[in-house]
Amino acid sequence: MTESFFKGQLKVVELASVLAGPAVGMFFAELGAEVIKIENKKTNGDMTRSWKLPSEAADSSYSAYYASVNWGKQSYLLDLEDTSDRAQAYQLLTDADIVISNYQTKVAERLGMDYKTLSESNPKLIFAQLNAFDENSKRPAFDVVLQAEAGFMYMNGEADGPPVKMPVALIDVLAAHQLKEGILLALLRRMQTGQGSYVSTSLFESAVASLVNQATNWLMAGYIPQRMGTQHPNIAPYGDIYECRDGKAILLAVGTEKQFSNLCSVLEIDNLVDNYLFSSNGVRVKNRIALNQLLSQQISKFDAADLLQQLESMSVPAASIRTMQEVFELDAAQSLILEERLPDGTVTKRVKTVAFDIRED
Repeated sequence: MTESFFKGQLKVVELASVLAGPAVGMFFAELGAEVIKIENKKTNGDMTRSWKLPSEAADSSYSAYYASVNWGKQSYLLDLEDTSDRAQAYQLLTDADIVISNYQTKVAERLGMDYKTLSESNPKLIFAQLNAFDENSKRPAFDVVLQAEAGFMYMNGEADGPPVKMPVALIDVLAAHQLKEGILLALLRRMQTGQGSYVSTSLFESAVASLVNQATNWLMAGYIPQRMGTQHPNIAPYGDIYECRDGKAILLAVGTEKQFSNLCSVLEIDNLVDNYLFSSNGVRVKNRIALNQLLSQQISKFDAADLLQQLESMSVPAASIRTMQEVFELDAAQSLILEERLPDGTVTKRVKTVAFDIRED
């Protein structure tokens, strides 16, 4: 049902590039909306068209990065500083329900692509603005800048290593979710009032709003999160990685006392549950090094697949650490792939941004 939810009912014009804004446009395309993407002709389109891996065809107008968030859109290459091209853009915008923009405020005003200008002729328009910092900032920024500025990089990495960025532009993804939520609320409001809205968020706000427990560890406990690799500052064993007998690595995520008891049972070290050093999560966090030495010793006696099966049967959260190839060998991941043939014949694949379904039973 989701793929036709907005079919014939919603027109979206995307004045956005890179990842966050286009991800919002693709979200609505997946839900059946008509999505028109206006790209800068003078730069040969969205800059991510040229963000290619060495293995990608140099003569293609598209990259895998570009394809990741630009499914199901009609693309127009226009120079909005050119009178004729701007007139064409206005024609496309005339009956738009939603505009998604990441233009800087002054640039949008100069081009006549700002909310005030567009809403004068289209009062029902929902204008969704994405900024890097605040609306008046001229500071340019990509995702990694926000990972640094919002504290993610400082606490990400190994304890004895430098700050590390996350390998996905996750701040962009989080900002896209914030903007989607704002747009959906604006659509609900428009149904009630008939009026359009200006919706905005920033990469910085979205990043800080996503710090959750790490922010609260500082705000309430005065603790500045430190680099701990995959480990968790509040729980043990959680995020800890161990090598099995067959050389394969597994990860544990034990969040309750029952799960710890079941883990010890599977590993045949039930006595750990009554050991004062490990008898509760609080003391396990304090004695993580000693705990991991004991767990590593026992886990090394098992093959990974067999141990994971036993842990699953006892409801102990655990995982194998998969490569991207191994991820997409899973049926659940295969069902999330979207394919599309682009105008130059390039066959593209990406994962859905819509990972929910709505049914009427």
